[in-house]
Formats: sequence, C-alpha cells, structure tokens
Amino acid sequence: MNKSVYLVLLIACFYACKKEKQDETKPIALTSFVNTFIGTDGPGNTYPGATVPFGMVQLSPDHGIPGWDRISGYFYQDSIISGFSHTHLSGTGAGDMYDILVMPTNSRFSEKIKDNNFKPFSSFSHEEETASPGYYSVMLSDFGIKAEVTATRRTGIHQYTFPKDSLSQIHIDLGYSLNWDKPTETYFNIVDDTTIEGYRMSKGWARDQRLYFVINLSKPFKSYTLLSNDEKVISPVKGVNTKLILDFSTSENEKIVLKTGLSTGSIDGAYKSISTEAPDFNFETYKSKADSIWNNQLQKIKIETDDVEKKTIFYTMLYQSMLAPTLLSDLNGDYKGANDTIMNAKGYDRYDTFSLWDTYRAAHPLHTILHPKRVSSMVNSLLAHYNETGLLPVWSMQGNETNMMIGYHAVPVIVDAYFKGIEDFNVELAFEACKKSAMDNTRQIDDYMKYGFVPIDEDHENWSVSKTLEYAYDDWCIAQFAKDLGKDEDYKYFSERANYWKNIYDSSSTFMRPKYKNGKFIEHFIPKEYTPYFCESNAWQYVWSVPQDIETLIDTIGREKAFEKKLDSMFSYYPLAEDKLPIFSTGMIGQYAHGNEPSHHVGYLYNYIGKPWKTQEKVREILQTQYKNAPNGHCGNEDCGQMSSWYIFSSLGFYPVNPAQGVYSFGSPLFDKATIHLENGNTFTVSANNNSETNKYIQSITLNGKSINQSYITHKNIMEGGNLVFVMGSEPNKDNQFLMAPSSKVFN
Repeated sequence: MNKSVYLVLLIACFYACKKEKQDETKPIALTSFVNTFIGTDGPGNTYPGATVPFGMVQLSPDHGIPGWDRISGYFYQDSIISGFSHTHLSGTGAGDMYDILVMPTNSRFSEKIKDNNFKPFSSFSHEEETASPGYYSVMLSDFGIKAEVTATRRTGIHQYTFPKDSLSQIHIDLGYSLNWDKPTETYFNIVDDTTIEGYRMSKGWARDQRLYFVINLSKPFKSYTLLSNDEKVISPVKGVNTKLILDFSTSENEKIVLKTGLSTGSIDGAYKSISTEAPDFNFETYKSKADSIWNNQLQKIKIETDDVEKKTIFYTMLYQSMLAPTLLSDLNGDYKGANDTIMNAKGYDRYDTFSLWDTYRAAHPLHTILHPKRVSSMVNSLLAHYNETGLLPVWSMQGNETNMMIGYHAVPVIVDAYFKGIEDFNVELAFEACKKSAMDNTRQIDDYMKYGFVPIDEDHENWSVSKTLEYAYDDWCIAQFAKDLGKDEDYKYFSERANYWKNIYDSSSTFMRPKYKNGKFIEHFIPKEYTPYFCESNAWQYVWSVPQDIETLIDTIGREKAFEKKLDSMFSYYPLAEDKLPIFSTGMIGQYAHGNEPSHHVGYLYNYIGKPWKTQEKVREILQTQYKNAPNGHCGNEDCGQMSSWYIFSSLGFYPVNPAQGVYSFGSPLFDKATIHLENGNTFTVSANNNSETNKYIQSITLNGKSINQSYITHKNIMEGGNLVFVMGSEPNKDNQFLMAPSSKVFN
C-alpha cells in the first residue's frame, strides 16, 4: 500500500476512534430520564403533553371524554384522542381549563361517538406515542396523521404530518369543554389565510377565565367553514359554541405547522407572544429549545446512581415539581387580574395556579432552594392578588380566587421567603396582607377568633377541626414575621392564636375532636371515620398537624412513649375491608395516607422523640412503595408539585416538617450522591456512604468535615454550599444522644 494512503487511513482511523470515545463519554441529557406518563393512570391526574417550566402553555392531548379519571384531559387507559388543547392543570382534582382544542383530520375517517360529544376523534396506540419534557407525539391511526406538539412559555406549536389527501382539515374548537369547564363567550376573526385571532371566555372552578389567542399557519388554507352552534356564519363571529374548520390539500408526508400565541390580557398580547417567542415555523428548533430549557433546569440537581428506575422517578418528580404555578402575564406585563380587570405586572412575572393547601408544605420550600429568583415573582404575584382583592389567595387559578380548600397558606409561603432572604418584595405590604387575611370574617375565621376554635356547623364541608389546626399554623407564621419586624403587639396576639390547636385536643381520646359552639366535644366520635369535620382526612391524619410546636404536642399526647405508641399505630392500624374510604384516601400505610397532603410530614416525627431510625425506616418505605416508574406511579393526586416535591426532598435525605422554619429534618437518603447547583453559584453535595437497599440507617453525619449530632440541617447551611455526608448501615444507631431533634425555636 502506498505510504501516503496508509497515513491518511491511519489519521482517519485515529479521529474516528477519538470521536467514538467522545460520543461514549458525552453525558446523557437528563430529559431522557423523565417519564411524562407517570401519573397519567391511577389517581395521579397528570398530563403528558408539552410545556416549559412554569409556562402559560400546557399543550396536551385530550380524549374528550369527561370524568374523574380524565380530569387532566388524558387517561392512560383510554384509546382515542379528540384533539390537543392548550391549557391543563397538573395533578389536581379540578376539571377545568382545556382551552382552544385543535384536531387534524382527513377523508379517511368520519365516525362520531356520543362519549366525546360527537367531536372528531382518532384511535391511537401507546406503541405509536412518545413524550419527553417539552414534546409530545402520537400517530392518529384512523387518519394516518402524525401529530407533534411543543411549547414556549406563551406559545403552543403543533406540527401535523399528513398523508396525501384533498380533504385534509384542521379543526379549531372554542366551544369544546370538559368536566367543570364551560365557555361563556368565544370569538373568531379570520385575518387572512394564515392568521386567525380570537378569544375564549369560560367558567368552571375558576368563574371568569379569559384567554386571547393568535394562530399562525405555515401553509395557507384553501377554504374554511366557520360555525356557531353548528350553523355556518361569516367572520368575525362571537358566540358561546364556535368552531373553525380549515381545509387543505396535502401531499404525502406534508407537514403543516400551527402556532398559537396566548395572553390573558389581550389579542395584542397574544400577537407579541407569538412574534417574540415563535417567530418562524421551524418546529425542530422549538422542540430542541424546550428540551434544552428543561435539561438546564433538571441539572440543578445531579444524582449518582446505577438504578435507572430510581433515576427516572427522581427526574420525573423534579420535572413535575416545575409544572406549577403557571405564568399568567404576557410579554407586555398584562394579565387578567383577580379583580376582573386587566392588570400589569411591573418588574416581575405574574404567576397563578397556586394550589396552596398542597404546595405550601414542600413544593414552595423546594422552590426557595432551586428557584429563589422565581420565588420573588411568586411572592409578588401573591401580593398582587392581595392588592386586587384585599386578601391573599387561598387557591387561585387563571386570575380567579376559587376559595377551594382551607387555611390562608399564602402566609407561610411569604414568611418562608422572607426569612430565607428572598426580599425583592414590599415587606410591609406583605405583613399587612398576611395580617388582614388572618383577620377576615369569611371561611369561619370570625368564629375561630370568637371561640378560639372553629365550631361544628351544618355545612357539608364544615372542616372545623382541620380549619382550626391550619389557621393556628398560619398564625404562628404571622407571629414570627411580626416579631422580626418589631411588631410586638401583633407578635403576642398571633402567638396566642397559634396555640388555639389546644382548644380542640381531647385528652380522653388523645385526638383533635370536633366541638360545638358551647365548647362541648361531639358525642359520636370514631377517629378513623371520614366526617365533614376533617378536610379530606380523618382524626388519625390530622392529630399531627401542629408543625409549629411539636414539642408541646408530644407533651400533650403523653411524652415520648405515648407519642411513639400513637405514631406506631398510625402506620400499623390498617382500614378494614368494610371501611368506606373516600377517593382521596390512597397510598395507605395503616392510617397514614401518602396520597393526600396532611400526612406528608408524619413519618419525620420520630426524630422529635429520639427515635430517628424509625423515621429512616418509614421514609425509605414510602419512597420505595408509593412512587413507581409507570403510568400509575403516583399513589394520589400529584397536586401541582407537592407529591413530587416530597419525593425530591426525601430522596435527598431531608424534609421541611415546618415549612416556614427554614429547617429540614433528616430522613434516609436514597442516592449515593446528589449535588445541588444553586442559583447563587454555590454547590451543596449530599453523599450517602455504604448506601444500599438494606443500609438505610444513618450511622453518623458530617457537615463540611465536622461531625454533627442533630437530626436536621438549616436552609442557610444549604445555600452556603458544602458537603453533607451520611454514613449508612444495616442496623439502627439507637444511641439516644446521636441525633438531637430540631426545636421550634431553631430558625433557618
């Protein structure tokens, strides 16, 4: 062989081997470990479609069939798709949103069925369906159309690959509704053969929802049919039930891209959304950008494990923790305010969909670690709601107060942010908002102030015991806020109210028990029964809800032994076969219900009685039994990030038992190593030496090389960066002096 040819081949081989080696060492994108179908079966109520972190758009497939299982529009067991709507709730029990349904069709199939209200539909197979963060794709088999969707913050992008057909169509249905959602007024204006503008006003769980849109098409339609109440009309049109059908002739494998820019403020805002965030029709560019955005966010926590199943669960939970709250303001800063007028957010992004009864417990504390800059906008959003209505939100959505659930739990979110140094908001206004929300005369707060507890009434959702406990916790938060601001009278007043939980404790039963206005306890009382006096729970699940003063709760129930016995019973006293369990009692371990939020801190309470190894046992059990890499991988509603945030915290080895204390109680770390990359540039690493399925017990702990003998770490410790090292073993370390519990006086 010629020497020069040989040399060329040798060099080519060298670079090929080098490239192969580089490819082998190139890190796998963390988005590849996200299974967006987790929670789409069973009680999870999640959606698999396209969104970006905390985005306005949640572009996801709808079966078009109503029902509890399809509350997010999609249920893994179903076999038809009726279109792709642009807004969805993540993991809630609320059947709302589903705005602007888009469905491609052609001449191959025209069957209609009653189950989806006679809308166009296609069957599909999970084998021809795929999804990843920011992307969803499915083959609509009856039409032979491949549907793909992706998203920016305020724009949904569809790409449909059609077969050859002279009667290809795209249906845009503003009258489509599902479950609680109903349109009240819709509007179409055909601007030209590639541009459509309009709005959809609707009511449901949120009574006044407004979504303005602009649609751009990559291919002009050749004709169209505009319908109002199924009758042909001309453009523009206003009505309750309007629909637009666009006609195309398509060649084999022809792609048509449809972009939908959104705004809750105006059509002009929707134009700016689409022109700024999606100026061209390159679908792959938007798909790639969404993947990159998600990958950057997921890299905020890097875990090390050889267990792909656990890694997939972890990164899916991290992904789901960033699906809410959702963006409400457009690029102009305009948004639909809770006072039903168009407001403007200056200097911050306005968010909504605050599922606060759920998310104050772990989701918002997790945001303070991973997204402190965004938390500033969230707090300003809560204060904007206060300015618009005179009260902080309870459960707000799409610029509306739904007044669902209980408590004034915007308070701990604000107070937690304040004590963690996230102060880019008006502190005096924040205190005013917290205090005024706690002094309101609605939702039985007036009775709470009058009697020192919420008494029984005839309301079918009286929730008197739960309200008393949750109001008392929020009052403790206000007291700490007041103390730090030097407001002594407020501190004394709200500190007294923080003890109102004692007024409903019944020493004879050792449970929190419903009371009449005259101060007498209810006569018939069986703690495991589900009654109107407990919010989605029973007395077993709510007796532990005093996170502000666990030491006094322990003394009240009966020091360590009685408290420990009761905790043991919580996890071992299983419902009987004949017991009637409501839909929200899922993920049961004894009376512990991981599928619902009031139980979420209970496993950590053994730390407070010198039995940390029992916390380690319970936390590992919950981590390993209540989450799966499967469509039914959630044991209960995911609830806007709360269920997933519990997993993230607990798998790292710690959890905020008191969500506004800035203190995280130790559990049992699941991974060999996890590195948190903080926005301030620091890194905090959690290592678990000798970790395994059996080695779940903490033997010793060091923080930055120094031994510690406490069962907690502070937020300040994490944000300063450093190394937390657990040494694990197969047997409990029962040295009573080994780990000291966090006192309620320990603060950040």
